[in-house]
Amino acid sequence: MTNSSRPDMIRLLAFTVSALVLAACSGEQKSQIPPLAEQMAKTYGLDSFGQVEGIRYTWNAEVPGHEKPFDGGPGTIAISRIWEWDPKTDTVSFEGKTKEGKPLKVSYQRSQLSSQSDDVKTQVDPVFFNDQYWLLFPLHAAWDKSAKVTDEGMQKLTLGEASAEKIVVKYPSEGGYLPGDTWELYVDADHRVQELTFRRGGPTKPSVVIVTWTDYKKAGPLNISTEHRGTADGNPVRIYISDLSVKVTGSDWTKAQ
Repeated sequence: MTNSSRPDMIRLLAFTVSALVLAACSGEQKSQIPPLAEQMAKTYGLDSFGQVEGIRYTWNAEVPGHEKPFDGGPGTIAISRIWEWDPKTDTVSFEGKTKEGKPLKVSYQRSQLSSQSDDVKTQVDPVFFNDQYWLLFPLHAAWDKSAKVTDEGMQKLTLGEASAEKIVVKYPSEGGYLPGDTWELYVDADHRVQELTFRRGGPTKPSVVIVTWTDYKKAGPLNISTEHRGTADGNPVRIYISDLSVKVTGSDWTKAQ
């Protein structure tokens, strides 16, 4: 967990995406998306998402800093945020710290966000958007009606020598937390994301994040990539998901395998 001296780059890793309401994430997809994007979303659990009654996970990020060693480098500053989300009621539970370093544990319904504390409205809910997108972004290519989704054909990976099919998801230039964001997904023959490039639409940093998508786990009907390594504006970054469990209709919580 970070303290109150965490750098701006850490705080701004919450690159929440534009003009979207998570209460609409019922498994319904947009009327028209490229076949490759639809196949990708199905691989991640699109058709079965309506069975999901709860998702628990911890979102973690590590970037260069001054607190502890990481991969032999000069050290890192780390963030960990614990979440539980009921997509049917859009109820969110959070455990972590505010940007001032104060411990915070809270549950709320996003439909009643206006009645919540400033910490929830200005800090918790924005980072919930961010963290949930890292968990489930391939599904948002099918869910998010405001986004333009295109199939750019076979392209060389930025972080490797291989090539993959490229899907681009671009959000409108107005509205939402951060308008104009673009996500570029590189998808293999099994319709799983191997690499992702995020390009921020506004002037806030980091502007470009390029990471791998690896360490896939099965969580109920969902396939989740739990490990992302690469760069944020040229600086090393690691984003990863831990303690992942899913609850489906008629079943208890099941740990991802």
